[in-house]
Amino acid sequence: MIIVIVAIFGLIIGSFLNAVIYRLHSGQSIVSDRSRCIYCHHELAAKDLIPIFSFIWLRGRCRYCQGSISWQYPIIELTTALSFALLAYNYNLQPINYNLFFALVFICFLIVIGVFDFKHFLILDKVVYPALLLGVVWQVFFGKILDGLLAALIIAGFFAVQYFISKGRWIGFGDVKFGLFLGMVFGVKLGLVMVLLGYFIGALTGLILIFLGKKHLGSKLPFGSFLSISGIIVLIWGERILNWYLGLIGIN
Repeated sequence: MIIVIVAIFGLIIGSFLNAVIYRLHSGQSIVSDRSRCIYCHHELAAKDLIPIFSFIWLRGRCRYCQGSISWQYPIIELTTALSFALLAYNYNLQPINYNLFFALVFICFLIVIGVFDFKHFLILDKVVYPALLLGVVWQVFFGKILDGLLAALIIAGFFAVQYFISKGRWIGFGDVKFGLFLGMVFGVKLGLVMVLLGYFIGALTGLILIFLGKKHLGSKLPFGSFLSISGIIVLIWGERILNWYLGLIGIN
């Protein structure tokens, strides 16, 4: 029952994240502005904003102008709900605690950063810096701040070297700042797992797109999006992945 409640909460948060992603690009206020159709700009009623169900009921069309509603909306809502539910399940249905709360918020930041980078090839300071600050707060009070600081320097430094060597062709400077947040949150061990997984996801995606003729070897890809995906995976299954890998190479 708790998992179902968490999943429903995730659907609601996912709907909010969709609004955040859109308004960060449009310049609208995240708090005060009302949701509107991106085509006819008609203000949307509450019945138009029910996660998943409104999209299905309206058949992916605006009620007022019949403009097409992006599949991004139900995908993000479902992704958030599933991520929340899996994370809560990993906490063995224990009462809500601070670590779970912070992990859920980190997932929200990862989704916003990942989707925005996918759509606009940009990681915004106004998103990544608050995320980094929250990561510092979590490590100071509930984690290991020295481990977080070391990982932040290692990961951001690694990305910075790539950025300066390639003059921004391989990765953007936003990825360097994103690396600070990721390192702070995951620490050294899980941070390295997350980075390796991010590169694997990026390489696999690139190969598939090249095979399908959608991209070529010199095409630009949203690296921050791949890091966000790997970050969510590691938040949920990081320890299991690490233990599996250590066992594979005979360290465990």
